[in-house]
Formats: sequence, structure tokens, C-alpha cells
Amino acid sequence: MGGYDGYPEGAPCWADATLPDLAAGKRFYGALLGWTFDDDADAAYGYYTNAYSEGKRVAALVPKRDGRMPTAWGVYFATPDAAGLAVRITQAGGRLLTGPVAVGPFGTAAVAADPDGAVFGLWQAGSHTGFERTGEPGSFCWAEVYVRDAARADAFYESVFGFEGDDLDGTDGDFRTWSPAGAAPGPDTAFGGRALMGDTFPPEMPAHFLVYFAVADCDATAAACVELGGRLKAEPFDIAYGRMAVLHDDQGASFAVLQRD
Repeated sequence: MGGYDGYPEGAPCWADATLPDLAAGKRFYGALLGWTFDDDADAAYGYYTNAYSEGKRVAALVPKRDGRMPTAWGVYFATPDAAGLAVRITQAGGRLLTGPVAVGPFGTAAVAADPDGAVFGLWQAGSHTGFERTGEPGSFCWAEVYVRDAARADAFYESVFGFEGDDLDGTDGDFRTWSPAGAAPGPDTAFGGRALMGDTFPPEMPAHFLVYFAVADCDATAAACVELGGRLKAEPFDIAYGRMAVLHDDQGASFAVLQRD
């Protein structure tokens, strides 16, 4: 999907990483993905720092406020009515963790969890409309949720957001792509999906979202991650959409990179 204003409800519209060391995060992602950053972030908004690729807004880095906050990437889904969507989430068996709360003139945010416990954000845009660039190297391109109960996750997201689901061929229901409400489901419209956590995932690992960024060369990016002090969670491998790897940054936040065919 290309970057644009006015994301339809349920579309991934923003991503940010909560990190212990903001300066280290800027060095890491600046070197790995070529990002530049706001130089005027201030205490009024927790030093929330926007990241840019080719001058377009692509993500943000957030310093952790306390030790209980996870070091992690999070994804936000667009909505024109965060309060109304929050009600639908709880009615469908999810939980509201924070908000909805106005963030100055920028918009209204909330954080919720699905019935399996996977955490995601809601964003009702004000002056901050979300991604200005997507699907190109250095920008967001995909988001998927890893769960242990596929049927429950599908029922939740497809009822709350109206996602159109499509089981990927050859996966026996272990992987399902999602397209926006009203769109014909399939690879041409999909923005993310649901993956079933199998035996390769430790039993103590909770359900979670994985945020993907597009790159021009998956193998080179994976190698650069290690050189910058990060590590590989999954070495580069081929998938139906291209070639991907799952990485940890130098502070432990997980994310994926995708080189499209």
C-alpha cells in the first residue's frame, strides 16, 4: 500500500518502538534503515521521536518511562472513532489497556489486547496522519499477529475490524492473510495477517504482533544488523512474498525485514 492520508478503519497506519535508550535506537535504525529523526522532540510528549525515510514519516522511537514497559515494536490500526472501536474490542472479548486519550493536536490513541493477549494500538488521526511512506525500502510493509488459537483470533479481528481473511495456500490454516473491509481478499490487497504459533515458539512466549519493514536486500540488512550489535532471530529465508528475516535490534526489540520479489 502506498502512503496516504485518511487510512480506512483497520488499516495499519503507524508503528513505534519503545526502547530503553533513545539515542542508541536512533544510531541503530539510522544506520540499518537509513532513517533520520526529529530534532525537536521534547518532554511534553515523552520525547516521542518521529523517524523519516526520504523525508517521509515512517515510524517513531519512544524512550521507556519505566522498567515494566516492554522493549518492543508496536503497530497501530486506524480508526475514525477510537472510543467506539474500543467498545467493540471489549464486546468481542478483547481488553482495553490504555485510553482512548487525546495526544495534543496529533490525534487520539488507545492500546488494546486481543483475546490471546496480543497488544496493538488504535490511532484516530488529527494532525499526525500516520505513515507518509509505506511498502518501499526503509518503510513499513506488513504486520502479522502470532497466536495460539487461530479460530479465536480470526473471529476477533474479522468481526471487530471487518478484515477479509484468506488462508494462504499450503499452510493448512496456519497462516491467514487479512485485507481491509470490503476488499477482495488475496495477496494484492493484503496488509498483514495471522500466524499460528507452533512448536518452534517457547510455551511461555505470549501472543504478539510482528512489524515488517521493506528492504532492498534482506541478506545484507541481516548482516548489518549483527554488525550494529543486533542479532538474528530467524536468518534470511524465502517466502511466497519474497525473502525475509526476523531480527532483534541492539536493545532487544524484535522486527522483521522483507525483500519483495
